[in-house]
Amino acid sequence: MGRDGQLPLFETKATKGRILFGLYAVSVFVGISLICVYRLIHLPEEGEVGRWAWIGLFLSELWHILYWFVIMCVRWNPIYRYTFKDRLTQRYEKVLPGVDIFVCTANPIIEPPTMVINTVLSVMAYDYPPEKLSVYLSDDGGSSLTFYALLEAAQFSKLWLPFCKKFKVEPRCPEAYFSSTPEPHYDDPLMAGEWSSIKSQKLYEDMRNRIEAAMKVGQISEEIRKQHTGFREWDLVSDPRNHQTILQMLIDGRDGKVVDVEGQPLPTLVYLSREKRPNYHHNYKAGAMNALIRVSSRISNGEIILNVDCDMYSNNSESVRDALCFLMDEERGHEIAYVQFPQCFNNITKNDLYASSLNVIMEVEIAGFDSNGGPCYIGTGCFHRRETLCGKKYSKECEKEQITRNNNRNREVNACVLEETCKVLASCSYEDDTQWGKEMGLKYGCPVEDILTGLSIQCRGWRSIYFTPERKAFLGSAPTTLLQSLIQHKRWSEGDFQIFLSSYCPFICGHKRIPLKLQISYCTYLLWAPNCLPTLYYVFIPSLNLLKGISLFPKISSLWILPFAYVISSNCAYSLGEFIWCGGTLRGWWNDQRIWVFRRTTSYLFGFSETILKLFGFSKSSFAVTSKVADDEESKRYEKEVMEFGAPSPMFTILATLALLNLFTFVGGIIRVIMDKQAQVLDSLLLQILLSGILVFMNFPVYHSLFFRKDKTRMPYSITYQSIALALLACSVALY
Repeated sequence: MGRDGQLPLFETKATKGRILFGLYAVSVFVGISLICVYRLIHLPEEGEVGRWAWIGLFLSELWHILYWFVIMCVRWNPIYRYTFKDRLTQRYEKVLPGVDIFVCTANPIIEPPTMVINTVLSVMAYDYPPEKLSVYLSDDGGSSLTFYALLEAAQFSKLWLPFCKKFKVEPRCPEAYFSSTPEPHYDDPLMAGEWSSIKSQKLYEDMRNRIEAAMKVGQISEEIRKQHTGFREWDLVSDPRNHQTILQMLIDGRDGKVVDVEGQPLPTLVYLSREKRPNYHHNYKAGAMNALIRVSSRISNGEIILNVDCDMYSNNSESVRDALCFLMDEERGHEIAYVQFPQCFNNITKNDLYASSLNVIMEVEIAGFDSNGGPCYIGTGCFHRRETLCGKKYSKECEKEQITRNNNRNREVNACVLEETCKVLASCSYEDDTQWGKEMGLKYGCPVEDILTGLSIQCRGWRSIYFTPERKAFLGSAPTTLLQSLIQHKRWSEGDFQIFLSSYCPFICGHKRIPLKLQISYCTYLLWAPNCLPTLYYVFIPSLNLLKGISLFPKISSLWILPFAYVISSNCAYSLGEFIWCGGTLRGWWNDQRIWVFRRTTSYLFGFSETILKLFGFSKSSFAVTSKVADDEESKRYEKEVMEFGAPSPMFTILATLALLNLFTFVGGIIRVIMDKQAQVLDSLLLQILLSGILVFMNFPVYHSLFFRKDKTRMPYSITYQSIALALLACSVALY
């Protein structure tokens, strides 16, 4: 029973199989303890060959052991939540809070307007009172093309929203719905007729074609510009990085006369492109979000704020009600700052070629965060209390408060007047000498402003909740090339490590404010970048010592081989089981292991280097937007699970060099075994040969791209020559 004898709006359940997991963890701990004992008592004497390689390997293993403890802390007892939306409806349907939805885009080329408006339409169609919904699109690209697309979406919504609600369609993203749902049979003539009128009579397709035609031309025609006064704003814009604030209310939900084709009210729809000037830092997505917070507070002032990336369309029309089951729960709702939903994707290949699904992270790790004190904020698919984003600290007084269940829209002010008065809130100078970006809104100065902001909210005393609904709440687009994936993880790891080295490190700012186990949990991601060093050592040094015949592991005939064999095999078995449980495949798990090595030796290395350079003032933070569009050929290769290596990149040089180095050393090790008639080499070097062999097997796509592929996405010849030279040089140095 909840407060006042009412049943709770949600329940929490721990995952099963904790006893087996505990036995696994204890047994692995015993194994790694024995490995440490072996390393210490078999340390080569001073001056003995291989002493420093041995010490370095031991230090690498100590780091991996430390990181294993962090991972175990997260996985120890994940929990899962379940909501009771029927109870929410019974108690609060007439007093539901206002919800403001923020959609952010930055570049109409790599984030096509057709994709953006599909996301906008999907959130406009939520199963929620439309008069309490407001949707804001932040366009940091300042593009008239994006504005035109939103204008088209505003008109289309008058047909789309009633269609969705009448027939309870899912998903409510037009592109996703029409591409995944067959035309209804004529045994339901009403739905078949309306389906036809929207799609078959090409209302949606015509809209999409008009937008794409404008994109091809690269500008809006005079005929279209005359249709809406908002286009006049672009008469003053010559550069997307240097323009005034552009604010347009395309649908004014406050006006009772603004209705859909069935006479029902529509959600408010607002376009915002904040002011940009060359002499002001615009703080990327965090700056856009903060401008939206201020502008929306004047227009609709919804008590709840949902933010989604422009490619993350709503796949579940009941997500708002799910989130409110936590935020409005009588017993615990007052202490919850935000409800985080998983980040899921709709374009993952069968075997997850680039390990982009994040299934294990979303299904296991963040559920573990929830058990340890609350999930991190991952930047999309998150419902916030407005007051917590604006810097409010949790106190005992919050226990007496509930969400203000009214709609505080500024109804008295004319839309045109409201637009003009709100523009100053999105100006460059508004934040000067204020706490915005520091104590208010999203934090500035970090590539992963979401993680930093969520941590700060938790340190102010608030709790957070992680919820994984049976039907995925949001679906987005994962990177479709290897380089995109590596660059994305480079940005994530760089930002996470910056947090760890700053005053916002969980062990500093979270001391006595959040639980110790939550502080440790954050290190799962904050220490991604330094993982590059021990991984590179393990990939590089044992292979080079294999060429010289120096053993760094126990002999096969020694009992000391057992802890190594057990720890390796049990960790692989657990990892495979966990991956399959999260919906993966055997080949998908192998791809995951491959990409894990690729990221640690490239993305995390560059993220680590950039962070250290920035620490000493030699580099500045940057933000790279991940492309959300792929050409037809690229998409076909991705669907066939063919890796892309066509773009020249230093990351590919590292990958190719390490792949060739391990190939050369593996062949050298096999030759040593063949030439050794007494099998002593096999006895002493088998683990190193196996390690090198596994790395060779992992790198098959790299070898294929270097020597066998002839298409334009093969490894560039310049990288092939460089990597061969570097690998041969490393082998030569090791031998001589």
